[in-house]
Amino acid sequence: MSTVFSFGERIDGYAVPVLNERAVRAAAGIVFFFAMASFMNAWLVGNFQPTRVFVVAFLIDFALRIFVNPRFAPSMILGQWMVRKQQPEYVGAPQKRFAWAIGFVLALVMLYLLVIKQVIGPINLLVCGACLVLLFFETAFGICIGCKVYNGFNKDKAQLCPGGVCEVEPARSAGGNWGHAAVVLAFVGVIAAWTSHVVANDPYAKAVAPAAAAPTAMTAATARAPIDPTEAERCKVPDFAKAMGHEDKWKLHNNCK
Repeated sequence: MSTVFSFGERIDGYAVPVLNERAVRAAAGIVFFFAMASFMNAWLVGNFQPTRVFVVAFLIDFALRIFVNPRFAPSMILGQWMVRKQQPEYVGAPQKRFAWAIGFVLALVMLYLLVIKQVIGPINLLVCGACLVLLFFETAFGICIGCKVYNGFNKDKAQLCPGGVCEVEPARSAGGNWGHAAVVLAFVGVIAAWTSHVVANDPYAKAVAPAAAAPTAMTAATARAPIDPTEAERCKVPDFAKAMGHEDKWKLHNNCK
């Protein structure tokens, strides 16, 4: 019988507590959707407000998973409901707890930087990007990267891994052969060539001629406004951003005009 404060279910026939992998992947997909939405707001328009909301929601959800019971985490509740008509696939709970702890730590870092200190910059995007990678591999491929790290820190190796990867040795041809690799490379080459053609022949770019830059008249108030030396120094574009041609994005992500 499950208690309120527990992690995983004890089911006859399984040596360790288990979780339903189908529900876990569904929950990862739900979290990934909102994480990507907030990330793209920050990356494309420099709006970090959705990310601030998401970080707090992520922390609450993962705190409930790790410290209370995964059954009470909102994303797990929704995920379990979505797969309620599917046959459960039970996997070991200990490695999942370790993997989720990694995500929880990354969220704590984001809470400190983005919510408490309100730091706006590339470091936030890097941490958020790491979370997206972990969530994407979980939901798309059923690959728990944190679970693989678990084996490096615990003498008791993970059991009941998703897809049986802990117990099954795949055949040499399981991942395809050189012919399959050639097909993928040819496909990438064709799409790359087509992309270059589309960009070079953009009808919208040709239809809109670049307008001559009109001289901007500074108002008296603007002319008198002093330039804050501290702000000017903070918004000085670093050399690495210039070398990447990333000046405008750097200014956008650091809230500089």
